Formats: sequence, structure tokens, C-alpha cells
Amino acid sequence: MFFRQVMDQELAQYAYLLGCQRTGEALIIDPGRDIDRYTEIAKEEGLCIVAATETHIHADFLSGLREFAEHHQVTIYLSGEGGDDCAYVWPKDSGYDIRKLKDNDEFMIGNICIRALHTPGHTPEHMSFLVTDTGSGATEPIGIASGDFVFVGDLGRPDLLETASGVSGTQDPSARQLYKSTERFLALQDHLQVWPGHGAGSACGKALGAVPMSTVGYERKFNAALGFQTEEAFVGSILGGQPAPPLYFTRMKELNREGAPILGPLPVPKLCGIEDLILQSTASHAVIIDTRPDRKQFMAGHLAGSLYAPLGISFAMIVGSYVDPAAEIYLILDEEQVNLAVRTLVRIGYDNISGFTPPSELSSSRLADHSLSRIEFSDLDANVSSAEWTIVDVRGSSEFETAHIPGALNIAHTRLASRINEVPRGKPVMTYCRSGNRASAATALLAREGFDVTLVDGAFEDWAGLRQEV
Repeated sequence: MFFRQVMDQELAQYAYLLGCQRTGEALIIDPGRDIDRYTEIAKEEGLCIVAATETHIHADFLSGLREFAEHHQVTIYLSGEGGDDCAYVWPKDSGYDIRKLKDNDEFMIGNICIRALHTPGHTPEHMSFLVTDTGSGATEPIGIASGDFVFVGDLGRPDLLETASGVSGTQDPSARQLYKSTERFLALQDHLQVWPGHGAGSACGKALGAVPMSTVGYERKFNAALGFQTEEAFVGSILGGQPAPPLYFTRMKELNREGAPILGPLPVPKLCGIEDLILQSTASHAVIIDTRPDRKQFMAGHLAGSLYAPLGISFAMIVGSYVDPAAEIYLILDEEQVNLAVRTLVRIGYDNISGFTPPSELSSSRLADHSLSRIEFSDLDANVSSAEWTIVDVRGSSEFETAHIPGALNIAHTRLASRINEVPRGKPVMTYCRSGNRASAATALLAREGFDVTLVDGAFEDWAGLRQEV
């Protein structure tokens, strides 16, 4: 059996390519929208992807199932569990080869047996897949593709149906479903490999490990989320301290259920000189996204109105929370980074990527003359007053509750765009987070919206006020 975990580092997401090396047939599990990365691997290995499936209706990226159905002769396997409210809409009357799976249903990919297990909690329709390599003589599974059910060191959050999709009253029942699903997981044999849907950096849980895979036995022993003796204790813990989901999660969930637009070839943004970029970006729905890794450089000089989203693990989360999906996007980044940025953007539904300008153009141009005020936490007055400043803490609520600057307004950076009217305009604004990463993006957004804003950079624990009562 061929096995390949395909990692998307920017979204901390894993897809799985499984192939029968005797028949040359392959299955892709949880593919993203730019499917050429999977078909290229299959081709290199002498395999043909004949089937595609996913563990659930995703909220953090656009599924590649419809793309596979449109462009390749594949069978699409979808969860048929969870009820009508959670059923897929896009396959209806599509003409695609669609098979709905119920709990314990099996299908074959060559000599590989795939068994579907209904493991609700993260979502009502969630499936996990037990994989048995019968071609090698195995009679028991080698692994479980657990999707957003079981991660390394954590479990998938059960609150997103309510916090991201707005279905009120679903958090507690979903958490109880998740508890029942963990009982099923813990009944599996210790040797079984666990192939999760995400790793560290994903917003689909709160304590995901960076190790890419695990075993049932290891998770049984060391996954704290699996160690609760009562359902009530489990529910209280799993629902507590979850980070505010990025705003784009709502749209991803809707599109993945209703049907994501067919992508086809990737967008090809044109190389622009800085004057041309400024001219092109003056359109009402245009936005410049500065991706430079050094936030000090951005604060010191950038194009007026630019958003700041360094390319990396936070890029999709910031863009997805701050940028209108219909916006015409212009990027500040080097040419060798264009492909990565484009792929990350289309994976979360941003297809209108028009141009880019290398950062070197900014350093040599007088047009990048807009700067933002920045101070270090170590230089911040221990008695900084909310009477003089509107202080915005863009960390999560659990971080805020642990310690914060007195009088600060707490708005998670992923929710700032939707709550910006809560920020008073009568006095200057000061933003901070734990390290400066989240606050720098928030500072750029506030400046774009016309606020007089200062970034408090550096480590929160360096603030002298923490040595006093907070």
C-alpha cells in the first residue's frame, strides 16, 4: 500500500493519498481545492486517483471534492450521516458519481479496504476512516484517518457549528456527541496509527501537537482531552478556552456544503511596478496585502492603506478575517513566493489575485512613505491609562482573563473587522497581544479604517504593569 501525508503548512492541514500498488488505484482523503498537487504525486508513483472523500464539511478551507468530480473520472464518497440539516447540497442533480456512506459502510480501492466510522462531535456528519491493507494479507486496520475528530494531543472543537455557522444551542449537544465518539475511539487497538486532519497552528482545536501522526495507544496515554472520567467534566473542558474562529470559517462551511466555485487553472497575478500597483489598487474593491516577515519594516514604511499579513501560518487567518472575498488583491512579496501565496488564497476562496510588487520596490520608492507608531512593551508605562488611550487587547478571551492592561477592550484579532465599530474614535488607539504578531495585523487594519493607532510590540510579560496587580 502506498501512503502519503500531504501537508499544507500555511493551513496546518493534512490530506492523505492512499494507493493500491497492485492495481494502481488511489484514494485521496480531505483534499484541498488546488488538486494538482495530489494528482502530480499520484502520477509520480504510477497511481491514478479513482476516488475522493472527506471526513466532514470543512470550515477552514475549500474542499477539493467538487474539483475532482468536475475534472477527473472519480467516485466521490460523502458522509450520509448527521441528518438533513448537515447534508451536502452540491451533489444533488450534478451528474457526478456520488456514493453516500453510513456508519460501518466499506468500499475498496484496489486491495485496500476503507471502513467508515461515524464520529460526530466536531460536526454532526463527521466520518473517520479505518484503513486495512488486505493486499498484504492484513485482516486488521493499519490506521484511522481521523479528520477533525482526534488530533495529536487534542480533539476537534465541537463549538464551530454555533460560533462559526451561527446555529445556536449546538455547542453543548455537539460536545456530548464528541464524548460518545471518544468512547468508540478508545475501544480501538493501541497499535492503530492515527492520521489527523490538522496539526499545530490550526484553529480547529486549542492544543494541537506538531507531530504529524500518532497511535491510538499513545493518544490514550497522553492526550489530555481523552482522560476525563465523566461526561460533564469533558464538556466543560472541551468548550472552555477555544479561540475565536476566523471570520472566513462561516463562508467556507457554506461553500463546502452548497458547492465551492470550480477553480480550474490557478490565478496568475501580474508583476507590477509600485506606481502601477498604486494606480490599479485605487479601485473601490482593491486591497494591498503586505506579506513581509519583519513587522518592524512594515511599521516603518509601507503603502498607505495596506493590510499586514506575513506569509506563513497566520496569513490565511488574517486575510480570511480582514479581506472581502470579492476584493481585488494586490500583494507585496517576492516573485518566488507568488505560487505559495496564490495557492493559500484560493484554498480559502480568494480567487481575484491581480498583481504583486516585490518588497525591494518599496525600499527604493518614496511612495512607501506611510508609517505607524510602534513602542515596546518594556518601554510602556506601568500605569498606562485607558483615560488617555483606547487600549485594544487582540488576544483570545482566555488569555485576556488571565492578565491584561486595566481598562483594555478585548476583541480577538480574528473578529476585529466585524467588531470595529466597538472601538471608540475619540482618542488614540493602542493595540497589543502576547508577542506583537496578532497586534501588528490589527494595527494595520485599524489604520486602514482611519484610526490613530500605535502598536505595542514585544512580549506582554515584559510590561512593568505585570509586576503590579493587574
